Amino acid sequence: MDDKSWFKRFKDGIQTATKFKRETPEGLWFQCANCSETSTQKDHKENFYVCLSCNHHTRVGSKEYFEIIFDGKYELYFENIQSVDHLKWEDLKPYDKRLVAAKKKTNLTEAISVAKGKVNRLPLVIAAMDFKFIGGSMGSVMGERIAKAIELALEERVPLMIISKTGGARMMESAFSLMQMAKTSAKLSKLSAAGIPYFSFLTDPTSGGVTASFAMLGDINFSEPGALIAFAGPRVIKETIKQELPEGFQRSEFLLDHGFLDFIVERKDLKEKLSDLLMIFNKAPLATAEE
Repeated sequence: MDDKSWFKRFKDGIQTATKFKRETPEGLWFQCANCSETSTQKDHKENFYVCLSCNHHTRVGSKEYFEIIFDGKYELYFENIQSVDHLKWEDLKPYDKRLVAAKKKTNLTEAISVAKGKVNRLPLVIAAMDFKFIGGSMGSVMGERIAKAIELALEERVPLMIISKTGGARMMESAFSLMQMAKTSAKLSKLSAAGIPYFSFLTDPTSGGVTASFAMLGDINFSEPGALIAFAGPRVIKETIKQELPEGFQRSEFLLDHGFLDFIVERKDLKEKLSDLLMIFNKAPLATAEE
């Protein structure tokens, strides 16, 4: 190659040949959906999936919450209970095919996962929803897994936490879905009668029948910053009443100001806050930490 060939390439506007170009490795970078700032996935994960620039709490699933909250080890329960298409729902995409696609896409068996582990050596049962599984929608299996989680908490006298992240009831199950509102509420009354704490953690978004039932029945109701918490969403309400809504309407800060939440917690502080709650509520005859 001529010594001046590099100069000729720049003069003629010639860039690097395609065969020599390298693509940025997929999954290396994270871009915030709120402020569009970019960081590495590693830094984003180490910051508990919270934007380093604007503190936006990115939606995460059950696996991430279990890793953040538990002391390393935890055990999954009720994975064998899975949804089926009882009603033979036919739409643009039949329900049975949507279930298969959701399981393949998310590597989950349902829109809620139940696990038991320890938070700073104190036992806790957690039922955590996954929005990526058909919008975190509540069907009969979600109701059954929550009911089983309550029974587990009752049997072992361990506090329960439900992490809500949902678009509401699963329309493909019709009344079977709506029945879960009453079913889970009734089960929670048994937990209350037994004196076992129930913590309700409402994350972005929590809406529909979940909000109208177990999500608002906690002994302690709390949330992450900026979470949407509603029955009907703000767009629907605005179109119905034909009025402008207050600033921050239906966000966790708005609900805290109006008495619907006990407190808001940053994700980085979640484990320690839960540990404090467990210490406060952890009195005989609840299960205690192992020495």
